[in-house]
Amino acid sequence: MSLNQKRSAPMRFVLSVFTLSGLVLTAQAQVTPAAATSNALSLKEVFDAAWQRQPEAQAFQKRRDAVQAQAKAASMRSPEPPSLEISQRSDGMTGNKGAREIELGITVPIWLPGQRTASADLAQAESSLLERKLLATKLRLASAVRDAWWGWLRARVDAEMASEQLANAQGLAADVAKRTLAGDLAKSDQHQAEGAVAAAQAHAAQAQAASAAAFAQVMALTGRSARADLTVNAAGEPTPGPNLGLSPGQTPSSWPSAGHPLLAELEDRITVAERTAQLIGTQKRSNPELTVATSRERGAFGERYGQTVLVGIRVPLGAGPGHDAHLANAQAEAIEVQTQRVLEKARIQADQQGAAARLAAVRTQLDAVQRRARLANETRGFFDKSFRLGQTDLPTRLRIEAEAAEATRQAARSQIELASAMSAWRQSLGLLPE
Repeated sequence: MSLNQKRSAPMRFVLSVFTLSGLVLTAQAQVTPAAATSNALSLKEVFDAAWQRQPEAQAFQKRRDAVQAQAKAASMRSPEPPSLEISQRSDGMTGNKGAREIELGITVPIWLPGQRTASADLAQAESSLLERKLLATKLRLASAVRDAWWGWLRARVDAEMASEQLANAQGLAADVAKRTLAGDLAKSDQHQAEGAVAAAQAHAAQAQAASAAAFAQVMALTGRSARADLTVNAAGEPTPGPNLGLSPGQTPSSWPSAGHPLLAELEDRITVAERTAQLIGTQKRSNPELTVATSRERGAFGERYGQTVLVGIRVPLGAGPGHDAHLANAQAEAIEVQTQRVLEKARIQADQQGAAARLAAVRTQLDAVQRRARLANETRGFFDKSFRLGQTDLPTRLRIEAEAAEATRQAARSQIELASAMSAWRQSLGLLPE
């Protein structure tokens, strides 16, 4: 390997990493043509595949059907379906004088005062809760997907950098071996160079194992197996737009949180609990029943049948202690969720502040580590030349190589860290992967 090749190889790798990850710095990252194909893997694709495997996604339609059926029941004229009553009386077993009676009637439950309206309000609240609960569940899944995705990309960059470091160590060791045979360097120098190769091999193997394990976690979320032609779209998520009312001058405490999916879910849970309590409050007794019946009867053989009509109402006098227990439980649920919402709002605001501070810090860090990587690789070139001229000893050359490799690794990882910080900020704002 020539001197120019050795000096330019690390910088070419850094530039390639910067080029690949440069999409992260774009305010509105767009999916590349390669990512649009079926063999491309992106954060949004992983999230969509993971969501389709969730129990909540598969059961959502049935839950929606149940809520719609409950709303339909609240619009009916009766809280329960009417019942048909048919009875027959005869003295055939006692005297058989021909006494007969046939009765046919319908019993219809009647809404209690305010019960129908309260039932309709509860059905509407539960329908809204179902939709918001689904979105909140998606957001919780998004947190796990984002952690796995960016964890894998970090491990992937580490593995690539470890492989590059191994190649550099092997090239240096080959150069030292030639110079040792020529008598320019001592045998101990060759041992140090070969020891650096062994250390780089161990580090590369460890990094590759960590990358494979992290990738397995990502694929486990999707339920798919890795493909040989799989490509990766490493573009970061876009910056939250004006639809959130965010501007660079806003402080964390002024960021909107009322529309956050987790808070919206809790608000609907509060509404459901309150309307459940209202419904129970109207059910202080069981539903009255209206009965309309007709009967035909005769007293003995030879008599003509007579027909009568019966109209009656059944009014329960009370529901008992069970009603009080149900009402108290509903009221307790409302109080509990209200308290939980206060705590959740404080947690979300703290997460938003932390995510914004991390994003700002990573942006500052990115400039510093890129400048350090450039200087470290230029220094590596200087010391490589002086080492070849015999002006620098091998331990110094190995130290400079290690410093340059670490600076290059940090520069590559800083791109992933910026994308991860943006993703974490979007998570704190309640936005799904894009």
